[in-house]
Amino acid sequence: MALQSAIKLGIPTAIHRCGGAASLSDLHASLPVPPSKWPCVSRLMKLLAVSGIFKEGEPGVYCLTPVSRLLVEEDIDGGGTACQSQFTVTVTSPFNFAASQCLPEWLQSEDDDDHAAAETPFVMAHGATFYGVMGGRDLEFGASFNEAMAADSRFVAEDPRTPAIAKAFPHVRCSVLELPQVVDKVPVHGTVEFVAGDMMKFVPSADVVLLKFVLHNWSDEDCVKILKQSMSAISTREPKGKVVIIDTVVTSASKQSLEAQLLMDLCMMMLTTGEERDEKKWNKLFLDAGFSGYKISHIFGSRSLIEVYP
Repeated sequence: MALQSAIKLGIPTAIHRCGGAASLSDLHASLPVPPSKWPCVSRLMKLLAVSGIFKEGEPGVYCLTPVSRLLVEEDIDGGGTACQSQFTVTVTSPFNFAASQCLPEWLQSEDDDDHAAAETPFVMAHGATFYGVMGGRDLEFGASFNEAMAADSRFVAEDPRTPAIAKAFPHVRCSVLELPQVVDKVPVHGTVEFVAGDMMKFVPSADVVLLKFVLHNWSDEDCVKILKQSMSAISTREPKGKVVIIDTVVTSASKQSLEAQLLMDLCMMMLTTGEERDEKKWNKLFLDAGFSGYKISHIFGSRSLIEVYP
């Protein structure tokens, strides 16, 4: 909550505008905080500095760190912003927080003769699935989530979105499969075709199917459905294509990376029916969907690139 407060107050951006280091008086002049609360800002900054979000150089002077540079809502290096502020605010939203408060109760629940247990802690807290709330009940939360996912994509890899792929390889025909209500709101794009549909039932024919941060949101059963549809899509012509997955492969390569992966796994437990999977679990999904082999490249930090072959 301290980190969320710092982001909503604009503290990382304020420090950046002061040249990367700001005194408390600089922050007082920049932030929308009344003088009566200035001592509280000092207390907030001390905690965030001890936590490594900021660094206290001289007493009362706070500098950006590699972590807080990712929270600056401006283009620092001239290469396009990979700001993670919106992602952080989204994962600490009241919707997610309420779901986390239901985790102990949800872990004790089970189906009985009178009712089915809630599918996830999020459903227990809100009476609807994560995507149900995001797509219909609270459009502001949905817009915040979409913006957060776009920022996360820019952070993981340099603009791996479909328009960027189409621009880099103009001879390649690129299509995006999305739900009808999403496609209806997408502006016309000259190099990318948007196809309305449901990936559980249909994936357009392609040489390569890209699933980026998709499968960790879904149960094993649903993942097999998606992978089988993807298999059909790449098998309509010879030579057959492949499925490319950008997602987490849980590994103990480093404590820091493993911690990030397991924190995201707990997030998936609270919000969706999915999980972060290790290689053994990925292998089972691929075999159950009828694929013959795969190759994993650990090139995106805590995420990996997986090539799957029919």
